[in-house]
Amino acid sequence: MPSLFSSYTLKSVTLRNRIVASPMCQYMAQDGFMNDWHGGHYAGLARGGVGLVIVEATAVSPEGRITPGDAGIWSDDHVAGLAAIARSIKSAGAVPGIQIGHAGRKAGCTPPWEGGAPLDPSDPAAWEPLAPSAVPFVAGSAYVPKAMTLADIGRVQQDFADAARRAADAGFEWIELHFAHGFLGQEFLSTHTNKRGDGYGGSLANRARFLLETVRAVREVWPETLPLTARLGVIEFSGAEETSLAESVQVLRWLKEAGLDLVDVGLALSTPDEAVPWGPNMLLPYAAPIRSTTGLAVGTSWMITSAREADGYLRDGKLDLVYIARTLLANPHWPFQAARELGIDDPASVLPTPYGFWLNNWS
Repeated sequence: MPSLFSSYTLKSVTLRNRIVASPMCQYMAQDGFMNDWHGGHYAGLARGGVGLVIVEATAVSPEGRITPGDAGIWSDDHVAGLAAIARSIKSAGAVPGIQIGHAGRKAGCTPPWEGGAPLDPSDPAAWEPLAPSAVPFVAGSAYVPKAMTLADIGRVQQDFADAARRAADAGFEWIELHFAHGFLGQEFLSTHTNKRGDGYGGSLANRARFLLETVRAVREVWPETLPLTARLGVIEFSGAEETSLAESVQVLRWLKEAGLDLVDVGLALSTPDEAVPWGPNMLLPYAAPIRSTTGLAVGTSWMITSAREADGYLRDGKLDLVYIARTLLANPHWPFQAARELGIDDPASVLPTPYGFWLNNWS
């Protein structure tokens, strides 16, 4: 059996294979509520044969949305719709997961296909973003976030804990905290964005404090038997790569002590001019050492498209899980394609019976 299609158990949760549908923002919600678009999207990903589906970045508070179309989990009213999504994923044989997050200074923008720029202040849908420090994402921009007070920090951490409780109530069995992509968690960690002079700024221990306290707060309400994971931007491609990677390794060791089970190795994207070396499998050189040095289970995504390469990373102990994103948008049944490529005797068996039966004699 290829490693890509071996089962994987973390805590009490067992995935049917090592393929994860990575969280992908759809920007199709209204007031945080999911709708028919999300229902079809997530059920389709699960029916495609992946082991785990992680629902897109879901905002823990209204001001934590990247765009007005972000999914939300800041109210108990959101739970019923999220529960329907979780059920549709589980009924198709995949484990339902969810990513929760706060966009920090990157909040309050238009969708990327509309330019991704900050909403006009005169727009009734606009709001003031929050961040560790009053530093805009684009230098010189008038879109300056409000520097968070200690009360703001405590409230947002409670928002994360409340969101985790709602996620469990909705039936999700896997949670991922979004501490990457230049969003709020990453903003506290990065010296580019965190200019604070109190206990949340300065030293690495202080800059990591928001992340550690948030993980501990979530750990108190998230069931101990279920995986608690995070996506962390482990490296900033802005001239101090070795330092940022070393700091991330230390932070991940602290997060493991605080209760983290797995890290989804991601990009920092703390500044708009990071020289990211875009290319296939580009985060593998960082993910594999993190797995060996922190003791955490590790997954990653970013341009992993070859089934043979993905299988090799798992077989060689470089990864525990492979996260797939745009490849699944292009072909939700990529697991079937991967099974054929890897020589599984009955590749259609990775799909639900109503699909697999008719594809059994595919040639």
